[in-house]
Amino acid sequence: MENIATFHTHLGALRFQRKLEKLGKEAALAPVPRKLSASCGTCVRFAAAFDSKWADEDMEAVYSSENGEYALVFENEE
Repeated sequence: MENIATFHTHLGALRFQRKLEKLGKEAALAPVPRKLSASCGTCVRFAAAFDSKWADEDMEAVYSSENGEYALVFENEE
């Protein structure tokens, strides 16, 4: 299982990816699956359990992905 974080901007995705790497978590920038969002087109894929403290105003949502199915884990209300 992996998590996919979506963002309003490419810069937000890049910042989140760097934040996870500083925390020692593997994270990669990737194209957003069309099923999830069309906002900025870039997401961050990561395997670590999501902690809502990592969210900022640019994060749109976090989904868990397993066998091609997506489940909403977090939606930013900001």
